[in-house]
Amino acid sequence: MIFPRSGLSLRWGALLLGALGVSWFSVAASAAEKSEWRFDFGTGEAPAGFTRVAREAAYEAERGYGFLPQGNAAAPSAVAMFGAAVLEGNYTVTARFGSAKEATATTIKAESRRLMIEKVETAAGKFETRTFTVNVRQPAISGGGMTLLNSREQGPPVKADWDTMLTLEISGAHPGVASLEIRPASEAVTVFIAGDSTVTNQAKEPYAGWGQMLPRFFGPGVAVSNQAESGLALSSFEGQKRLEKVLSMMKAGDYFFIQFGHNDQKDKREGAGPFTTYKARLKKFVAAARAKGGNVVLVTPMERRRWDGDKIGATLADYAEAVRQVGAEEKVPVIDLNAMSLKFYGALGAEKSMKAFVFYPAHTFPGQEKALQDNTHHNAYGAYELARCMVEGIKAQVPELAKKLAPDAGTFDPSKPDAPEQVAIPASPLTGPTEKPAGS
Repeated sequence: MIFPRSGLSLRWGALLLGALGVSWFSVAASAAEKSEWRFDFGTGEAPAGFTRVAREAAYEAERGYGFLPQGNAAAPSAVAMFGAAVLEGNYTVTARFGSAKEATATTIKAESRRLMIEKVETAAGKFETRTFTVNVRQPAISGGGMTLLNSREQGPPVKADWDTMLTLEISGAHPGVASLEIRPASEAVTVFIAGDSTVTNQAKEPYAGWGQMLPRFFGPGVAVSNQAESGLALSSFEGQKRLEKVLSMMKAGDYFFIQFGHNDQKDKREGAGPFTTYKARLKKFVAAARAKGGNVVLVTPMERRRWDGDKIGATLADYAEAVRQVGAEEKVPVIDLNAMSLKFYGALGAEKSMKAFVFYPAHTFPGQEKALQDNTHHNAYGAYELARCMVEGIKAQVPELAKKLAPDAGTFDPSKPDAPEQVAIPASPLTGPTEKPAGS
């Protein structure tokens, strides 16, 4: 990784958290309470009001900022992780891209692989500024109690979605960031998402959920708080106090996107089903968010990859229909991701549709001893295309929120998707062996 004006080069070392004294759930209060930072990565004197960051300055809890360990020496060298201690909330980040001597191409992800800025390119001697808004969350619930995190969310070694810092992953063909500014954004609109493994911020390559790609398509002033988690259904999302957590963070005017079905389908108890328990729980979520002044948006669950000859099959049709019924009965907008996903897969075809899912031969990733063949979970390309479907759904069903989309969000037809090779999102560092997320 090279930060222009400093020539900063970071190694993907096998650094351990303990070696740096980093505690991911307890940062010095004085540092976390600051919540506003200005960092300069140059070699000379920092501009007034900016903190000069020395090359290879490791994160220190007492100081409250620095570069974070990666935990995998096999990861690409052109990536860096930078953390700054903050309190829970939304933050506006302004990044200045460019180099006095070299062309740059930079992508930024935040927290656990949330795509924020996609491939900003600058010519040598040119600089550009981009601003985006990030949500930071912690397990504690303001009214008391804690969100019940699973082992995946607690690490090891790092799960950046539930800690006491804002984490930025800076990568690309030739990344260059000259400076960063971080400041609270209490007035920002928050888009909360509830869902399962197809939606969540997947921490490890090659898995990805559409919720972690969605931030890229919003302009500054909108933060996506993706509360989805692998293996969850409506009942377990509530049982683990995740609904309570969302409601504790929500303010009037925020949005609450809800997509479940893949795991709810496994409930075989007497009387359970899409048109009984599933609908009832959806309505409970709708009522709870409305009571907080939130704007609810229901999302039909995208399909799995199921082909019968040259025809794409449906496995969640009843759950998608149940969502549509709740939308009509409760007068809630519905984004029909189920229908759009079928168009997307169908346009690719039986063979090529594997490129949207996690299909990789053995040894593609470090520690991956067996081939990956997953017809449910998507890779970065599949998640990115589904996020583009969501953007089209927002335009059609949530016009007020559509006004806040990024100027370059573009238009998308799921029956004419991007070619897989056209979506080139830099891989994130691996923090351990590749493993299938919970849920199917």
